[in-house]
Amino acid sequence: MDAALAALAADALAGRLPALPDRHFIDGVFVAARSGRTMPSFDPGSGRAFLDFAAGDADDVSDAVAAASAAFAGPWRDTKPAERGRILARAAALVRENAARLAVAESLDCGKPVGEALGDVNGAARAFEYYAGAADKLEGASIPLGRNHLAFTVNEPVGVTAHIVPWNYPISTTARSLAPALAAGCTAVVKPAEQTPVSALMLAALLKDAGLPDGVVNVVTGTGAAAGAPLVAHPAVRHVTFTGSGPTGARVMQAAAENVTSVTLELGGKSPVVVLADCDVDAALEGVLGAIFENAGQICSAGSRLVIERPLHATFLERLVARARALSIGHGLRNPQVGPLNSAQHLAKVVAYVDDARARGLDIVAGGRVTTDPATGLGWFFEPTILDGVRPDDRIVQEEIFGPVLAVQVVDGFEEALAAANGTRYGLVAGIYTRDFSKAMRLARDIDAGQIYINEYFAGGVEVPFGGNRLSGFGREKGLAALASYCKVKSVAARL
Repeated sequence: MDAALAALAADALAGRLPALPDRHFIDGVFVAARSGRTMPSFDPGSGRAFLDFAAGDADDVSDAVAAASAAFAGPWRDTKPAERGRILARAAALVRENAARLAVAESLDCGKPVGEALGDVNGAARAFEYYAGAADKLEGASIPLGRNHLAFTVNEPVGVTAHIVPWNYPISTTARSLAPALAAGCTAVVKPAEQTPVSALMLAALLKDAGLPDGVVNVVTGTGAAAGAPLVAHPAVRHVTFTGSGPTGARVMQAAAENVTSVTLELGGKSPVVVLADCDVDAALEGVLGAIFENAGQICSAGSRLVIERPLHATFLERLVARARALSIGHGLRNPQVGPLNSAQHLAKVVAYVDDARARGLDIVAGGRVTTDPATGLGWFFEPTILDGVRPDDRIVQEEIFGPVLAVQVVDGFEEALAAANGTRYGLVAGIYTRDFSKAMRLARDIDAGQIYINEYFAGGVEVPFGGNRLSGFGREKGLAALASYCKVKSVAARL
């Protein structure tokens, strides 16, 4: 960590973090919940509440949607695309200027190591940079109908958009959908997860400082039931971008269907990392470790299944287990290699999966136990865990655990590796490690997933479209493909 980030992290550990936003952001100002109710946000590294924030409901959502609707019909519609781009570029610069404070707040709120949080903040800034450059390039097309006709298309903003943000990557997930929505000319209401409200509120204030007109971006905090449900069901909302679990995503889609509102669903995953015997073993080892233990495995695209060819299995697993056992665990603000799980409830879910596996006789070769921050004895932590030789039909292979738990599947040959990679109902991402270009390309072609990483897990960035197939959802975020969700195409045809 650099000195400024380390100093802020130390202050936050000592309880000296400057005041954080704790109210809704509606029509350009921070406002209390209409009901006056609040709820706590917890520091996962200690298990203690550090902030009380507004507990929103349908009344607050109604205010936010009204503000977004007025802004869409008013100042934002009249803002030229180039000016929208300039505002997003200024927002990117402000995010970078405030990166240390944003990262510390993010780490405190969601638990992840502050170094990882800083990477998320920089990624959020990059999202605003990227879509700043796209704002004035949303061009239509001319359609050749012959000399006596003129036909063309126009990309128009869909209107008010809703953004339902998860707790595992709060600032980066907010930015990756908000930036293209704003670039397209939409207005927005953001509902961050009730576990992690802070960074969305901080980001909204920075957008206002960047010159965004009041009402263009609004943030309502609270639970999914009280605030999220009325937002996705609001008839004035014309697109919903949701990131979260499959069952909740299905309910979001059902609610949006009542108003024929379009949706983007980025849901769960059970992503394979296919390691073939001819791979660069050191690179594969680093990739597998990062794929499952970054953010304590709380990543929709985590590489939670290692699909490995038998000739490499024993030696690779020996090294992998040793590395997993050596990973440092601790409070996110101390920047360990593995931070806590986000909540006591989520920790209990992960524990239940591993305890059930243990009771069924699965081979737990690393981890498998609850632990705490070694400096304080507090927090919601689980050891980096590896289960070896797991059957393809076992629930540890088939179900998303969303924690630092890796299932190892041993295969004999290319075709069996491909079958194992496609052997779940999910299709978000897949990793491939091999020196054989032909094998890599054949796997990339035949694995049913929205994004494929070859010889580097989490390769790419905001420039590369991201999203899933099957139970992992539909629609794409990131890249120019994301802009399509926030545009409606109007065709104009005229006889001359």
